[in-house]
Amino acid sequence: MTVAAGDILGSVDVIIGYKTYLELIPEYLEGKEVLSSEMMKEVDRSRKALELASEGKNVALVSGGDPGIYAMAGLVFEMAQKSESTCDIEIIPGLAAINSCASRLGAPLMHDFAAVSLSDLLTPWKLIETRLEAVAAADFVTAIYNPRSKKRTEQIVKAREIFLGHRNPETVVGIVTNATRENEKIVITTLDKMLDQEIGMQSTVIIGNSQTYTWNDLMITPRGYSGKYSL
Repeated sequence: MTVAAGDILGSVDVIIGYKTYLELIPEYLEGKEVLSSEMMKEVDRSRKALELASEGKNVALVSGGDPGIYAMAGLVFEMAQKSESTCDIEIIPGLAAINSCASRLGAPLMHDFAAVSLSDLLTPWKLIETRLEAVAAADFVTAIYNPRSKKRTEQIVKAREIFLGHRNPETVVGIVTNATRENEKIVITTLDKMLDQEIGMQSTVIIGNSQTYTWNDLMITPRGYSGKYSL
């Protein structure tokens, strides 16, 4: 969470968010009107935020990570456009899972990388497969969001199969669960063994490129300095 986000939460009248996220920031909720809801209620939360803002209230709509990365910012803009809202909307940057998890692993994102979500709730699985094939073939370091849930278990298996079609089985893979939280878990493994590890909805899987290596229990993707300079 950024300092700017904390400052905004301290200045608003109303805080709206997913219940689990709001439980992580109790110190910011005191003295505020707080509206929380369960998962899958993103449209309702966005609509309520716009309604209250149109009434003149200062409203903070809380997202996990960064609001512009797999989160609420785009939905709010879509709904504001559709309703022809005249509310002033400001996006406050946060720390996305890809940032937090990368920092816990070392420096895996030092060269070109991609992020792909395996959730097919809003995106057809065939399109997700096409994107996985593309980034795997292009040797991108790849961050996998939403890798597995209780009901959705086979997508991560298929994703690994796709990468094994383009990468060495020994390719370095980092798995971070609940990054920066009390029950954080960090694992560095390989592409062929990654499914031996516990992977859930709170996990982010980072698959290295052909140059990624490990050193001192860290995952490192070289930028290319050693080929240009004397280190």
